[in-house]
Amino acid sequence: MKTTEPFSHVEHAHTHNPLLNHPEPPPAAVRKRLFIGAPFNITLLFILSILLVILNQQVLATNSAFPEKYSRKHSQVDRLKWQRTAFHFQPAKNFIYDPNGPLFHMGWYHLFYQHNPYAPVWGNMSWGHSVSKDLINWFELPVALGPSEWYDIEGVLSGSTTVLPNGEIFALYTGNTNNFSQFQCKAVPVNISDPLLVEWVKYDGNPILYTPPGIGLKDYRDPSTVWKGPDGKHRMIMGSKRNKTGLVFVYHTDDFTNYKLLDEPLHSVPNTDMWECVDFYPVSLTNDSALDMAAYGPGIKHVIKESWEGHRKDWYSIGTYDAINDKWTPDNPELDVGIGYRCDYGRFFASKSLYDPLKKRRVTWGYVAESDKHNQDRTRGWATIFNVGRTVVLDRKTGTHLLHWPVEEIESLRYNGQEFNEIELEPGTIIPLDIGTATQLDIVATFVVDQDALNATSETSYEHGCTKSAGAAERGHFGPFGVAVLADEILSELTPVYFYIAKTAEGGVLTHFCTDKLRSSRDFDEERVVYGSTVPVVDGEELTMRILVDHSVVEGFAQGGRTVITSRVYPTKAIYKDAKLYLFNNATHISVKASLKIWQMAPAQVKPYPF
Repeated sequence: MKTTEPFSHVEHAHTHNPLLNHPEPPPAAVRKRLFIGAPFNITLLFILSILLVILNQQVLATNSAFPEKYSRKHSQVDRLKWQRTAFHFQPAKNFIYDPNGPLFHMGWYHLFYQHNPYAPVWGNMSWGHSVSKDLINWFELPVALGPSEWYDIEGVLSGSTTVLPNGEIFALYTGNTNNFSQFQCKAVPVNISDPLLVEWVKYDGNPILYTPPGIGLKDYRDPSTVWKGPDGKHRMIMGSKRNKTGLVFVYHTDDFTNYKLLDEPLHSVPNTDMWECVDFYPVSLTNDSALDMAAYGPGIKHVIKESWEGHRKDWYSIGTYDAINDKWTPDNPELDVGIGYRCDYGRFFASKSLYDPLKKRRVTWGYVAESDKHNQDRTRGWATIFNVGRTVVLDRKTGTHLLHWPVEEIESLRYNGQEFNEIELEPGTIIPLDIGTATQLDIVATFVVDQDALNATSETSYEHGCTKSAGAAERGHFGPFGVAVLADEILSELTPVYFYIAKTAEGGVLTHFCTDKLRSSRDFDEERVVYGSTVPVVDGEELTMRILVDHSVVEGFAQGGRTVITSRVYPTKAIYKDAKLYLFNNATHISVKASLKIWQMAPAQVKPYPF
């Protein structure tokens, strides 16, 4: 990695901070009007006319180069082409949705996903199928399961796969009937000795489960992986709701085809509505190694994760699982499922995790939907991507959070690393970083705050919150400060990712981690929002963030992944070679030292398998 001393690769800092809202020009009535009331002088007018002609010629000559540097216009075709990601998973074309049934088989990682093989919009929902050796480069395979029977004619919806100790593999999925009632179905691979598991067949006795009494016909979906409990019984769970109470059903099975519903749910929370794409898994209290679903005993906590399409958010909670009675209890009822912490505070939904037996880790994916006009999807020919796979472990420092972090394999794409050390950011400054192309990046940044200034004031801003703020333009005593990605040279477009420190009335400190989309694009984007939440900072920790920039997606990770934000952005000017990177400190009373490591990122390979 190339190490750079402060400012040797940094251009001169701006003397004003363009993150602030630009002032409007003064009203015409109060503008200075030249020569009004002055004596009328023909000679003076003649001289002025000549000067204006000369000046106009100079301006015209200058303008021939001006658009190239400051106002480059990219066609819609160029913009939409640029939006396709380079190292995030997405098929060659058409629409993808929920990740389904990931598994590891004979040296290959398998990823199934909701997929429309025929168009870049929702419909014809099938199980797309891709395989990888490293979770980064993928081969697309033929569709594994498509709508073909009365019980799934309107869609082969989400579900899971199970690999049994004897090598048997099966999938459970939700079938959508012609009136969109939801039944549970089973499928198996034709040949388990095939490393690619290309061919699948549906069980003749489908559906294997019908909607329980008292449950809405459209409120019963997404069966889980089957696992064996300490009592020898095999279990499967599924999300649903009763009225507005979200819940998790528990089933027992002896043969993996017939399932018995238990009388009581695993867990439920009032006023959280429908729980779908439920995930349930153990986490270790002692190390970062992941645990198989069957793990149980001391030194283990269990996580429930739920999603709901109504709010498009993924929530999790950490608690204790009583396997004998099939009940789960949250460690903190105030941080229960659906009301506590989120896996990601941006555009991330319907996540599904894989226990990786090869590297003893748990990896999760969610779908990251578009946020611009739907007709753009048809023009692009594709819609929706997945985040870079993330490992999930318990944050043993806090005991209350999970840590979501990009899989280590993504670092194999890094090249041309540069390092910037201890860049001084005084209040109200913004500094461009000369790194070359800025559309495919892995950025690791550390910020050291002036503690004397932080302790010297009693100013409180406890009410601050990312989502209700004016973004990076809203100045406070101790923030915002961070990195602005996908910015053009005159900062008419930019996406700031930043920290904002707020003091409470009791003298405590809250740190917010935010992504500001208010000026990400001059084009239409349905999300003119600021994403984010608070992030715990343990005593002795510096403020750290990691940002993955990949064309139209920005993934931000604070404090090792305690708080994560994924955003879709569609700049019109800050693309290709016109995309820039900036450091900024828009606080009013605090200086910050920033150190960064920045890598360019090579593209991953996603292509059809060469049969």
